[in-house]
Amino acid sequence: MGSQTIIDIIASTIVFGSLMLMTLRMNVAQNEMMQATRGDLMVQQAIVEVSHLIEYDFRKIGYCKNTAQITTNAILLADSNRITYRTDVDNNGNVDTMRYYLGATSELTSTPNPRDKILYRVVNSQTPKGANLGVTVFDLRYFDQARKIMPFPITGSLLNTIKEIQITVQVENLTASTLSADSTLSGYSGAFFRQYSGAYWRQVRLSSRNLSKR
Repeated sequence: MGSQTIIDIIASTIVFGSLMLMTLRMNVAQNEMMQATRGDLMVQQAIVEVSHLIEYDFRKIGYCKNTAQITTNAILLADSNRITYRTDVDNNGNVDTMRYYLGATSELTSTPNPRDKILYRVVNSQTPKGANLGVTVFDLRYFDQARKIMPFPITGSLLNTIKEIQITVQVENLTASTLSADSTLSGYSGAFFRQYSGAYWRQVRLSSRNLSKR
């Protein structure tokens, strides 16, 4: 076997190896893109569901079909991640008490995401039930008639001066996408890390008509 033949074999091996490596990098990048797309879709669906429910419920703060049933203190508790208020859930003229609050991360040790929590929605004295939609942030801020932010704690007669609420919700995917440490086609390193897709929603100064009338 001549030296030229040996050189040709070596060159062919190098070219074949380079093509295989490029194919591997392309497959890794494609898989990462598919994982990220699925994660983004799930997160967007979750944030839409959560935001629609919260916005619907909060706009009914202080509402009752029988208007004489709620005259003062529509909001009973106002904290940064908890709120309790009077409303008419079934539109039957009877006053209900609605509670929203965020649970602890320790309640969801079964999910891969270390930051997700249960968002609880409780009507009257029902057993607390919540939905695990990947909520990581549920933050509330309150404003008075002058549209000035109200410092905590908000208690007693101050509760009746709340006129607007700022609601911030962040949702992350329950499971992570596994990404390469360097996912570019020219620099695949073989190392991986986990990334959680996220989405953010804020309702700036939501005002219930029943709050503005007080």
